[in-house]
Amino acid sequence: MKFAESQRARFPMTAPIFLASVLALSIAAGAQAFPDGGAPAGYGSINTPRPINPAAGTTSPSARATQNLNPYLGSTPHGVATNDTLHISLEDAIARGLQYNLGLIDSQQAGADARAQRERALSALLPQISARAEQTYQQLSLKAIGLRLPPQAGFHLPPTTGQFGYSEARIAAESPLLNISLLDRYRQQKALESASVLATKDARDVVVFAVGAAYFQVIASQARVQTAQAALASAVELNRQVTDQFKSEISPEIDTLRANVEMHTAEQRLTDAQNDLEKDKLTLDRIIGIPLDQAWAPAGDYGYSPLLPEASAPAKSKPIRFDVASAKATVAASQLRLRAAQAERLPEVSFHASYGGGGVNPANYNRVDEITGNVSVPLFTSGRIRSDVHAAQSDLAQRRAELSDLEGRAAYDVRTAELDARASESGVKVAAENRTLAERALAQSQDRYTNGVTNYLEVLQAQEAVVAADENYIASLFSFNVAKVSLARALGSAESRIPEFFGTPEPTR
Repeated sequence: MKFAESQRARFPMTAPIFLASVLALSIAAGAQAFPDGGAPAGYGSINTPRPINPAAGTTSPSARATQNLNPYLGSTPHGVATNDTLHISLEDAIARGLQYNLGLIDSQQAGADARAQRERALSALLPQISARAEQTYQQLSLKAIGLRLPPQAGFHLPPTTGQFGYSEARIAAESPLLNISLLDRYRQQKALESASVLATKDARDVVVFAVGAAYFQVIASQARVQTAQAALASAVELNRQVTDQFKSEISPEIDTLRANVEMHTAEQRLTDAQNDLEKDKLTLDRIIGIPLDQAWAPAGDYGYSPLLPEASAPAKSKPIRFDVASAKATVAASQLRLRAAQAERLPEVSFHASYGGGGVNPANYNRVDEITGNVSVPLFTSGRIRSDVHAAQSDLAQRRAELSDLEGRAAYDVRTAELDARASESGVKVAAENRTLAERALAQSQDRYTNGVTNYLEVLQAQEAVVAADENYIASLFSFNVAKVSLARALGSAESRIPEFFGTPEPTR
């Protein structure tokens, strides 16, 4: 009994910690691909919202804070809850997550902001055309400006000019003709836009992992409910048999007490499993945007499906890591930033032109025009250009170091995900064999007890061993499925690899 209870408490804790660590690493890796202030919202640590104590159903304060802050655990709920029960497959859940997940929406909006910055940088290189019209009425003080006639003139100027008016309308155009610094800054923003587009693709991989992990948590919790229901049915039937034997004075009263305790324990285990299942469904609802009141069930039975050798070989799978590509684009942007800072020392050539009319009033307009060419050469800027160059050099060194680290981390992610997939696949096979052996042992113990060869304690121990074996198999299968999702995320382009790794699920029985 103690062994089974410890198993029941251990596995629901182990799986979420594993999920949290892998998902945190995947998001933290993507965060390295952006300069300060350039990362899309949502990059940071993430945790799966599972209870720390499954029996009590409590969640740690840090986990609650993470759930509230991380956008990849949120969504924009879509639709209205109906009375029908939806059947959602893994592919359906991923499709909804890619459409309504808040983390991906934030990343897409960050991409839109990067595009706006690129358009702003382009506008600085293009001609600016404006129209201006004005009507001016003035009266100037000649005395105030010190205008006087010499004494030989024989008369004095009046103190003011009197009122006069002047009207003018012009169309003006101005544009830089040669400005290397502005050109490099435009190229920098264009590279940052490319980095943001690649970051959005990487965010899709993060969403696929988050949805896949949450979906298989629901599958595991559903399996625990089914196992708990079967265990309860077996405990009820065994309690009936023990009670009948006690009434027939074949078994002692202590056997009936043990059977009663086991039956109530099975009832509590079922209640906990059902509670965990509903909470896991709500977690997935929040990730993929399903209304919380909508009833749904997983479509298909995602049992054990072996990981094909060619799918687990990194050399053959050709990793496509968008976060690495985004980091490379960011390094290119930092190089262009340095070039732009260095180009501030170069001359700048620009022109200004205007054409229109002016006069006392529009009826008496005369043509007025102006063409001006400007050449500006910085002679002394008090160290401003030097500081810009030093800041750009520091930023470039940091981005190069982050790219190097991210390339190593991507290779590390692929190798560790492959190792986890292989190890967990072996664990599933061992757990399946142990479950078969435990069921056979239980059947033999029940026969021995029915024939009076042994006492009820042996049956109780065999029944607890079956519960532990079932829990071990569910946890092992959950870890294997999540390891495959993690491998798909580590290789990149996860949404195209999911069908390859899981195939078509069997219909739900």
